[in-house]
Amino acid sequence: MQNKRIVASLKDAKKEYQSGDTLVTALASSSIDIYSQELTLIMGPSGSGKTTLLSLLGSVIYPTSGQVIIDHQVVSDFPERKLADVRLSKIGFVFQQFNLLQPLTALENVLQPLVLQKTDRKSALRRAKESLEKVNMSDKMSNLPRKLSGGQKQRVAIARALVTDPPILLCDEPTASLDSKSASFVMEELRALASGGKAVVVVTHDLRLRKYADRIIYVEEGTISDKLKNEEDYK
Repeated sequence: MQNKRIVASLKDAKKEYQSGDTLVTALASSSIDIYSQELTLIMGPSGSGKTTLLSLLGSVIYPTSGQVIIDHQVVSDFPERKLADVRLSKIGFVFQQFNLLQPLTALENVLQPLVLQKTDRKSALRRAKESLEKVNMSDKMSNLPRKLSGGQKQRVAIARALVTDPPILLCDEPTASLDSKSASFVMEELRALASGGKAVVVVTHDLRLRKYADRIIYVEEGTISDKLKNEEDYK
């Protein structure tokens, strides 16, 4: 196993929005590093700024000031087209509602990022099948999403995020739509991926997921901290 390395960073990154005459600070100036071989939880109550933090790390939005660095590149200086290439090749995304394409099988859903990368068909099929194997979904690759349980859909979504072999996996409330058993299974899968070398970042407001984390970042009122201020805010 290689040593841990920094795969994503924010350097004094801030995000502000103009709402009428009011300037809203969604995330105060923040600096963090995200490491390979770690499952990092980003925790905070609704409206705290945790999704803004994830969106900056995912290069979905630009910071108002400061820098976003992915795999040693200052991507916050990139034009949108180049940023889209970074998202496709360097970052895997997993969402609460799975975002699977309903007319496509599990295998075809996992293939989609490789289709966008114009990977040759034979190689793409091999990689998609391997990705499904990693999340123990080989026996469901021909199933349509409507034939899968919530936990199975999320594992297909994880396989899709993994298929381009990105160094960082960003998960936005990946267990919120799942029952307790399925949520535990998905979190164990994510923890195994982190142990295998990925940088896995999970946004959640569920304090029960803390036991899976190597590291926890709390976001409250747009400010990040390594300490929980008020547990009641999460209930």
